[in-house]
Amino acid sequence: MVSIQSRDIIKAAKTLNLSETATMDKIKKNYKELMIKWHPDKCKEKPTKCKEMTQQINHAYEIILNYCRNYSYSFREEDIKRLNPGNYEEWWYERFGDDPIWGK
Repeated sequence: MVSIQSRDIIKAAKTLNLSETATMDKIKKNYKELMIKWHPDKCKEKPTKCKEMTQQINHAYEIILNYCRNYSYSFREEDIKRLNPGNYEEWWYERFGDDPIWGK
């Protein structure tokens, strides 16, 4: 297995026009948009440049996907709550408990 350096991942993210954080949907969307833009069948004015860009985009996408496949996701309750504060009922209950006016 080839070790991917952090600078390679950062460069790949820039190639795919990704911000500092991105969902898998965003990664795929950016990849598809760039491939449509640079695919040699669509970009006939500069075939050499299009081929080069297509290769760079594919390589960047491969690096990002490998990084995502090997990333260790946390399933600790604290991390899930910190990263996904979408359950406001739980948030409210933790702060105000079973108060007869505000509680459940």
